[in-house]
Amino acid sequence: MARRLEDFKGKITYLKSAALETSGDTALIETTVKDIIANVRSNGDAAVRTYAATFDKSNLAVFEVTLQQRRDAVANLDPQTRKDTEFAIERVTAFAKAQLATILPLEFDALPGLHLGHRVIPIETVGAYVPGGRYPILSAPVMTIVPAKVAGCDQVVACLPPNAHPAMIAGCHLSGADRIFRIGGAQAIAAMAFGTESVPAVDKIVGPGNAYVNEAKRQVFGQVGIDQLAGPSEIFVIADETGNARMIATDLLAQAEHDVRTRVGLITTDIALAETVLKEIERQLATLPTADVAGVAWRDYGEIVVCDDEETMIAYSDFIAAEHLEVHTRDAQATAQKLRNYGSLFIGELASVVYSDKCCGTNHTLPTMAAGRYTGGLWVGSYVKICTHQWLDQRGVAAVAPSAIRQSHTEGMEGHRRAAAMRLHDQSA
Repeated sequence: MARRLEDFKGKITYLKSAALETSGDTALIETTVKDIIANVRSNGDAAVRTYAATFDKSNLAVFEVTLQQRRDAVANLDPQTRKDTEFAIERVTAFAKAQLATILPLEFDALPGLHLGHRVIPIETVGAYVPGGRYPILSAPVMTIVPAKVAGCDQVVACLPPNAHPAMIAGCHLSGADRIFRIGGAQAIAAMAFGTESVPAVDKIVGPGNAYVNEAKRQVFGQVGIDQLAGPSEIFVIADETGNARMIATDLLAQAEHDVRTRVGLITTDIALAETVLKEIERQLATLPTADVAGVAWRDYGEIVVCDDEETMIAYSDFIAAEHLEVHTRDAQATAQKLRNYGSLFIGELASVVYSDKCCGTNHTLPTMAAGRYTGGLWVGSYVKICTHQWLDQRGVAAVAPSAIRQSHTEGMEGHRRAAAMRLHDQSA
């Protein structure tokens, strides 16, 4: 049953409430992106070059990163940064391979003579958008490119803003990108969706980005597939009286430093813990170097909710369907089994979101804005198609044709009736 906020009236108390999300100037973004897509579709590289100069102050004559430039980017990595990047690649690869092993082809005899099945087919060409953003998120190319290579996609095309940190190019290269282009924003999405003189058209686009990238993905959907429409990052913690206030506050602020619009929250059954976490967050913000970001996110989108009981706490968490959901309860494994709506679940206080964000192996590209109610995050299965097939002998025809003939007749679809009957009656309709 779909829940509404009103369903929790009388069962929860807001110690600190998040500000309501404002719509912003979405009409302007939609119109701007529409114009960018149309221009890139019509004018290809020339349009991309114009937008690169306008938005990124870039005058690149050639967008594609050469093999030598890729190698130079890797060579210039700090040795420990390279080791850490390769560690993340190894962990994401291992988990993606384990996931892929669960996606099996199927051959099934449904009835004597009726054979059904499916194949697991990698998507041919995938476009990975790698954001520039406030920080050089070195794990971003790992999360979008590595699972595609594990899935067996023929070609992975990566796009990242012209002014992205050189380490991001190295990350794309080490992750296995076949081609890398220094193109950012909505114009990158348009270029990958429709192709230009330089950029090949892809079959599916994955990866997070800003509001313009998100809107561009929405507008090109249909021409290409997309992974999801992602909003600002989110983290919620559910905790009982055993929760560690210092640890909870630290994890909330760690995610809050992503963006001033990050949504962070605590859902608890213990008012004392809620009050302590509230004080602890303010204490930690006083010394956090990224408080200019995390503090704004906490002020505008921070939330602490005290629930009457565990049942309400679980229900409210499922209503929020947070992108990242940490479980800090006495029996975290038991609590986790009761939850159903989230992007990724972090069970027990030792499972911090930062491990998944960076290197433990699960993907950090996850559903936001309550999309966890109906979908999971990016995974190796996002890069394959499950395509069905069937074949029949005369026994199978004898079993299914009569029903198909009758149904077609009832529907008034004479062509369908004839096609079914032809195979049943010695090819005479």
